[in-house]
Amino acid sequence: MITSSKKLVTHNGSFHTDDIFAVAALSIMLERDKEPFQIIRTRDPEIIKTGDYVFDVGGIYDEATNRFDHHQVGGAGKGANGIEYSSFGLVWKKFGPKLCDSLKAAQIIDKRLAQPVDAFDNGFDLVENRHQISPYLIQHAFLSMVPTWREENLTNDEMFLKSVEIAKEILLREIIYAQDSVLAEEKLIEIYKNTNDKRIIILDTNYPYEYILNNFSEPLFVIYPRKTDNSWGVKAMRVDPKSFKNRKDFPTAWAGLRYEEIAKASGVSDAIFCHRGLFMAVAKSKEGAIKLAQIAVDS
Repeated sequence: MITSSKKLVTHNGSFHTDDIFAVAALSIMLERDKEPFQIIRTRDPEIIKTGDYVFDVGGIYDEATNRFDHHQVGGAGKGANGIEYSSFGLVWKKFGPKLCDSLKAAQIIDKRLAQPVDAFDNGFDLVENRHQISPYLIQHAFLSMVPTWREENLTNDEMFLKSVEIAKEILLREIIYAQDSVLAEEKLIEIYKNTNDKRIIILDTNYPYEYILNNFSEPLFVIYPRKTDNSWGVKAMRVDPKSFKNRKDFPTAWAGLRYEEIAKASGVSDAIFCHRGLFMAVAKSKEGAIKLAQIAVDS
């Protein structure tokens, strides 16, 4: 039986991060389902009508018929935070939970990736430029994929497809990270509940803990095994995971010390290192890491 390939239709010409990631998400989904598909870039309304999935073009948002444009008058709605959807946000809203096999994991990626793409595409500023420098966002990486005025040997279509392959790799990694974060949350909450002195949380694996433990007010330091050198790390909890301000610093006298110096300053014989930013310290043993954390808590 011959199965006709699905048509993924978006606009031709220049491209942006939202249509790149919309194609990436749909491609991953169809490849998993072993459904053949073709990517068509056009503004021809007759061709657009034939699309099985149409995004960032066509002037229609209708989830039921897989129409995901947001350029029409009135747009295509907003998320709970007021950010307008772009084509990627619309595609992710419908298919993200299927791609992640988890609503919770899909919501993590929505907040981490889809919403920032939506915001940039619709002119919402998420960051304040400081020090006369703008942050380099994933959108800027894909803007660099658009052929420049001198690159007459390159076409938008070929660079778009290259960008889609990059976006697929990024999205696949984000899905893995989100799925594992959901699993880690269950374990971290269990560890937190079973810890007597909740100022110091001791992990059996280096779980991605920052956002989960930040929901609790008590933790000041987190201890975890470092697989790279079989040592044990101690990290200060941030006031906010997106900031560099610690809930509590390591002692100022430890800043930047290594080996014998940090062992002498701290009184912990197997201490190895304390970062000069006072947010991380390392010891050879779990017991040494616990001692470093206890001293820091009491200092």
